[in-house]
Amino acid sequence: MPKRSANAEWKGGLKGGNGTMNVTRANFEMPYTFPSRFEEGQGMSPEDLIAAAHAACFSMAFAGGLEKAGFVPESVRTTATATVEPIDGAPTIHRIDLETVARVPKISEEEFQKQAEQARANCPVSRLYKGAEIRLNAKLA
Repeated sequence: MPKRSANAEWKGGLKGGNGTMNVTRANFEMPYTFPSRFEEGQGMSPEDLIAAAHAACFSMAFAGGLEKAGFVPESVRTTATATVEPIDGAPTIHRIDLETVARVPKISEEEFQKQAEQARANCPVSRLYKGAEIRLNAKLA
């Protein structure tokens, strides 16, 4: 299996500094700051990338599971929201909420929910975050 990497650089102190995150392979670079991470400031945060990774991973795993079960999805659209709150005085990503809507012809609600739950539990990003609470709200369109 391939290895993927990214890098980040931070300059200055925590609240007054700034940084850049870079995914070289994708030619993607984005600035980040204290306000973009812990407040509602402009820019990106590591949690944005975590949410994007989880949404993409879940959507792909869900589509794969549906297909394996004999239901080829027309589409799977997922939004992941990473929640950061203080726990024991330290900022902690303690929950990820997955909201997904999928178009899947000829599938029952019961089978749809079963496949959604299997994808939630087994996509590689979910498996990485087993210590975190990962919530799922799956909707059949």
